[in-house]
Amino acid sequence: MYEAKNYDALLGTSGMSDTLLKNHFTLYQGYVANTNKLADTMMAMLKEGKTATPEFAELKRRFGWEFNGMRLHELYFANMKKNSHSIDAKGKLAKALLETFGSLQEWEKAFKAVGAMRGIGWVILYYDPQGKKFFNAWINEHDVGHLAGATPLLIMDVFEHAYMLDYGLKKADYIETFFKSIDWQEVERRFSH
Repeated sequence: MYEAKNYDALLGTSGMSDTLLKNHFTLYQGYVANTNKLADTMMAMLKEGKTATPEFAELKRRFGWEFNGMRLHELYFANMKKNSHSIDAKGKLAKALLETFGSLQEWEKAFKAVGAMRGIGWVILYYDPQGKKFFNAWINEHDVGHLAGATPLLIMDVFEHAYMLDYGLKKADYIETFFKSIDWQEVERRFSH
């Protein structure tokens, strides 16, 4: 069903060791494998008439964790680039962030502050197309806290596996490194769609 994508192009990213990245890729591949296993198992249980069982209910609950773990990692790796460039200050995204936050520096400060919070999870810059607003959201678990109908534009993994091997407890240093590797063209593309 789903196939793990290859993100080897990120190897050699400044500030992130290849060992850290390879471990992270392996973790992601586990989410892909588990998403497929759960989907297959639930389909078999459906065909066997076992949807009213506690086992089916628990697998269904677990599916959101595995699927979102897969997809969030794909969005995270895809919004990174080994040789990135700064955000286009004259681009559509930068202008929209400016309207919401007053300056790109204020948005960046707010995004980084969410990432520096105690705990594990994800930081996501969401755009709500209905309200035409941006939100820097904290997603504690893969499957909890997402903003329904909002578009994820920029995803930063702040689970320990994303930085501890290289940075220990210095999450702030990892966040700075992450910002130097953002593929702003990809983020802009997500905003334009």
